[in-house]
Amino acid sequence: MLDIEIAQENEKTQMRPITEIGAQIGLSADDLENYGKSKAKLSFDALNRLRDQPFGKLVLVTSINPTPAGEGKSTVTVGLGDALNQRHQKAVIALREPSLGPVMGMKGGATGGGFAQVVPMEDINLHFTGDMHALTSAVDTLAALIDNHLQQGNELNIDPRRILWHRALDINDRALRNMVIGMGGPLSGVPREASFDITVASELMAVLCLAEDLADLKQRISRIVIGYTYAKEPVTVEQLQVTGAITMLLRDAIKPNLVQTLEHTPALIHGGPFANIAHGCNSVLATRSALQLGDIAVTEAGFGADLGGEKFLDIKTPVLKKTPDTIVLVATVRALKYNGGMALKDLTTESLDHLQQGFANLKRHIENMQQYHVPVVVAINRFTSDTDAEVAYLVDACQQLGVTAVPTTVWGDGGRGGLDLADAVLEALKQPSNFTPLYDVNQDVKTKIQTIVTKIYGGADVQYDAKALQSLKLIEQNGWDKLPICMAKTQYSLSDDPKQLGAPTGFTVHVRDITPKLGAGFLVVMTGNVLTMPGLPKHPAALDMDVTADGVISGLF
Repeated sequence: MLDIEIAQENEKTQMRPITEIGAQIGLSADDLENYGKSKAKLSFDALNRLRDQPFGKLVLVTSINPTPAGEGKSTVTVGLGDALNQRHQKAVIALREPSLGPVMGMKGGATGGGFAQVVPMEDINLHFTGDMHALTSAVDTLAALIDNHLQQGNELNIDPRRILWHRALDINDRALRNMVIGMGGPLSGVPREASFDITVASELMAVLCLAEDLADLKQRISRIVIGYTYAKEPVTVEQLQVTGAITMLLRDAIKPNLVQTLEHTPALIHGGPFANIAHGCNSVLATRSALQLGDIAVTEAGFGADLGGEKFLDIKTPVLKKTPDTIVLVATVRALKYNGGMALKDLTTESLDHLQQGFANLKRHIENMQQYHVPVVVAINRFTSDTDAEVAYLVDACQQLGVTAVPTTVWGDGGRGGLDLADAVLEALKQPSNFTPLYDVNQDVKTKIQTIVTKIYGGADVQYDAKALQSLKLIEQNGWDKLPICMAKTQYSLSDDPKQLGAPTGFTVHVRDITPKLGAGFLVVMTGNVLTMPGLPKHPAALDMDVTADGVISGLF
């Protein structure tokens, strides 16, 4: 059966009312704001009541560098949560919301797969509770207010050539990457160059995901730098006097969303920043609520441990005020063979040689995560094409590094297929976790970037374009250099070149620009050819989607 068919069958016969799911973790009907029978938002009253509750254990799920199709990190996260509950643990899952870009493009949704899914799958992958639309509206409202300020006399003396704020759309649309707006004469605005980002790469997405409450959201929005004056002085949302309006548009979007897995494990799905461009983690509010409502919170960070994993550990945990007690690294035989030089079309063919070559990638990620002094467990997300010899090789190779590796079959077997992984995680949770950050945020910007490049990516040096050096000078002049670093980098390689697979060393990372994101509280470092507005593939998934006259959807991953 296809993922969508499994989800649709379950939704007809087995999905429980969301109030019952909330009751499992101590939430009353009054704590929930229902969006139909199957999904709800946590109310402000519930969030306020939880504020001082103690935290449970935190399990971070991350992965190796994936193939273009993804490797099932969300599936393993969901299956692990289900398995922990089968082991009589009170587990709550915290995931990101899907973006329509990958849903309509190539990678698909973000609700897991097979029998390790969160439901209602169609709702979550499409419009859900409207969070993405609220964010898009807020981003574009701010952009409209900036251009209106220029049109109405430009009291703040904003330089139209130095506006940092981009418009947004939650779909891959390469035609909107670069444009000229304000054409058509004096009544149509001030002509200038402009750009669109995909919504999940916008600063407002990061702000929403890192805000601790509505008051913090408002403060963060007020600090956003939208551009510079002709004298190169920063201009903020607060100076534009629209903080309240933008916060108002996100009043409901800041509330975490509660849904359930196929096995009725509570799941909080909230926020969806990309990990190759943004910081790649679900909201602080959702993760914190999962920690307070359950004994174990299982959360994931986007793409590989070099991206979402590192950003979770160095950007999110200081705000969350909780570090992971265990890190689960998801690996697949096919992704490791791909990293070992095997062609995509041949990945279902057994090849211990390619697997051995590609294992260097997993080894690097294991060593990277061990730098944080947190116990690491490897989850081998097993596909039907994986041979026993390939799986046995991985288990043994990890064992030689002193790390437990556990095959999982949660896609086909649900939580039952993740029981061994759950046992390994429970054992790891008994070990001490002495979290150590990768770098000191008070170090200078170049030192922090160099640390990430050398200690996480395995690179040797960093090269800065003239534009990046100019941006860095402004950052230092304005005292913004003590912020953490959010690297924008390809997800397919440890380097900034997607063609360098495996575990390359000695390479130079090329920095194109550095952008201050004061609302989010980090500096975005643009490397290689990473784009903030992706494009659709030659055959987007949208071509295979349809809906019948009675509303049944097909073709949605």
